[in-house]
Parts: sequence; C-alpha cells; structure tokens
Amino acid sequence: MKMNIANKLTLLRIILIPIFIYLLLEDYTIAAFVMFSIASFTDFLDGYLARKYNLITNFGKFMDPLADKLLVTSALVCFVQLGLLNSWVVIIILSREFIVSIFRAIAAAEGIVIAASWWGKAKTISQMFMVIVLLLGNYPFEWLHIPMDQILIYVATILTVISGYDYIVKNKQVLKD
Repeated sequence: MKMNIANKLTLLRIILIPIFIYLLLEDYTIAAFVMFSIASFTDFLDGYLARKYNLITNFGKFMDPLADKLLVTSALVCFVQLGLLNSWVVIIILSREFIVSIFRAIAAAEGIVIAASWWGKAKTISQMFMVIVLLLGNYPFEWLHIPMDQILIYVATILTVISGYDYIVKNKQVLKD
C-alpha cells in the first residue's frame, strides 16, 4: 500500500507515543513537552493536508482518530502514575472513547459513516491543550494567579462528556434494530 503524506504523519504520531512516554516517565519533562507538541501538531497537519489535497483514505479515517486517542490517553495514564491527574478523570475520558469507538464499529458494520462533530474536535483540542499545560505545570499561567491546569482538566472532562452525549444522540439510529 502506498502511503500519502497525511497517513505518514498519522503513523509518525503513533511512533512518537512510546518516545513521549519514555521521556515523561523518566522526568525529561521539557523533552516530553516538545515530543507531545510535535505529535499534536501532526494531528492538525495531517487533517489539513488530507482535506486540502483530497488525500482522505480509509486508512486515515481509521488511524487518525486512533492515533489521537492513543496519544492523549497515554499521557493521561502517565499523569495518573505521576500523581498529576486523578484517575476519575482518566476513567471518564477512556469510557467515552470506548463507547464512541464501539458505537462507530457498529455503525461501520451497518455501512454508516459517522463524521466527526464540532464537539469531538473541541474535545480533542481541549484534551491536548490540557496535556500540554499539565506537562508545563501551571508555569505559563502563574501570572494570572489561577490554577489553569485544574480549570483545563474540568473543561476537557466536561467537553468529553458533552461530545460523547452529542455523538450518541445525533446517531442513535445506529442502535435501532
């Protein structure tokens, strides 16, 4: 199979995940931040290139969201181990991802393609931004004298729940026999 540039970027994102995990768990926080930022940027870039140059493939439709989920959830699980994030947040986020993935698989089996919604994109962006802020600590926002890292945890969690609900409600016909 010949890979286009968008799909190569998706694969790069997946390859960067174990490197990111290693750097994070070995306390190379700045390097982990850089690695996560690069991986997150590939998410934007592969989507942009796929749409602009009509490089949308079945491989990309499957692997791009999977790569996003693997990247973000890897960070979240590591944050629990490092004591930076409560497990209930990760459980909510992982539950939503499992539910939506299973829902998508059922839809695909019925020949139904479900496009990503604005809520899903907002969820992914908020989660990636939350990870970046957690990697940096609250440092960039200290001057505000507010716990931006904690605020972003709640925003990402709320958007995760809303996007999951929106996904199911808009596509409930998939569950009808």
